[in-house]
Amino acid sequence: MSHAHGTFHVWLPLAAAVFISLAATLPSPALMSHAQGTFEVQLAPMPADAHADGVSMGRMSIDKQFSGDLQGSSVGQMLTGMGGVKGSAGYVAVERVTGMLAGHRGTFMLLHRGVMDRGAQSLSITIVPDSGTDELAGIIGGMTLVIDGKKHSYDLEYTLAPAH
Repeated sequence: MSHAHGTFHVWLPLAAAVFISLAATLPSPALMSHAQGTFEVQLAPMPADAHADGVSMGRMSIDKQFSGDLQGSSVGQMLTGMGGVKGSAGYVAVERVTGMLAGHRGTFMLLHRGVMDRGAQSLSITIVPDSGTDELAGIIGGMTLVIDGKKHSYDLEYTLAPAH
């Protein structure tokens, strides 16, 4: 038996144990709650600097007002990068949401990752682990957005897990 083959047999059970351990900490989809509603957003360009030239790389401030099942507001920043081909770009953003969700007050952070590949779009928005405060401590989940013309809607899939 080669060394590499033996290493594989050691790492495979370890990887499986880690995966099972992580999966056990995530709530079942049946336990997730949904908060839905609309939001208004204001994006404003921030000054170019040595890191963001305002053309191929940019930076914007985010201000949102949420209505519906999530009542509140958020502030954040977005970094953008443009590709050399029309319709190709990416962005990352972090925003702090403050408000009331299902009768619970507090704040939590959202992390965005968006990519356009020659017009094909993908977006992931995740609640930053352990970012919940006050009555939202322990919140986990993610958000999907629907933009229809000028109307912006959200679906926040979450659970209020016990804080660690």
